[in-house]
Amino acid sequence: DEEEDYMSDLFIKQDVRPGLPMVRRVKEALQKEEKQKEANERNRQKSVKEEEKERRDLVLKSALGNENKGFALLQKMGYKSGQALGKSGEGIVEPIPLNIKTGLSGLGHEEFKKRKAEEKLENYRQKLHMKKQANEQAADQFRVRFKNKQEERKMEGDLRKSQRACQQLDMQKDIDVPKETWYWLEPEEEDKKDEEDKDDECTSSDLSVSEKLQLLTAYLREEHFYCIWCGTTYEDSEDLSSNCPGDSAADHD
Repeated sequence: DEEEDYMSDLFIKQDVRPGLPMVRRVKEALQKEEKQKEANERNRQKSVKEEEKERRDLVLKSALGNENKGFALLQKMGYKSGQALGKSGEGIVEPIPLNIKTGLSGLGHEEFKKRKAEEKLENYRQKLHMKKQANEQAADQFRVRFKNKQEERKMEGDLRKSQRACQQLDMQKDIDVPKETWYWLEPEEEDKKDEEDKDDECTSSDLSVSEKLQLLTAYLREEHFYCIWCGTTYEDSEDLSSNCPGDSAADHD
């Protein structure tokens, strides 16, 4: 390029505001880059797949002509371009579209993948369902254990109440020794026996709290005509049977 004459009118008339030369250079660089991309795109050799796709799209966009044997046969039978197939025109107008396979996977692979995905989803749903059932079962078991524990605590309280009443009623009849050792409450400061002596004791410890309560309730009713549920001592067995609802808490509810 020729060197610019700084004293010429062309140079004086130029816009010399700060920053404008930089803006022009950036703009020119972008334009040059865009033109280079377009040139590279035009000069780039297309791949075989791209050429096949272009030829296929061109053919599919083109309507069938008389050179097509199938179309020629339809025309001989009275078919006109754009007309629906069928004697009364109830058929299709456009040809059935092609489903072109471009991947390298074998036939049926997509169906296989779809079936595998459905099986995976079904397995995941089954796991969620089983986990939900396990959580519900664990919650039910916890509620049952909690209820049983509460009932056991209540039963233990009823047993202590019966033992206390049995001891009082026995002492009123001058009975110094209980019929069974566990019929009375054990003293809090009773001397502990050796382990060997405990093995020789009666097998009352083998009884459950429920069994002890039933036996002690029956003893109080038969021996003292007393019902722990009513909290009443009756005159005799006839008075007890006629006025007491039953020999359990459920009968008194």
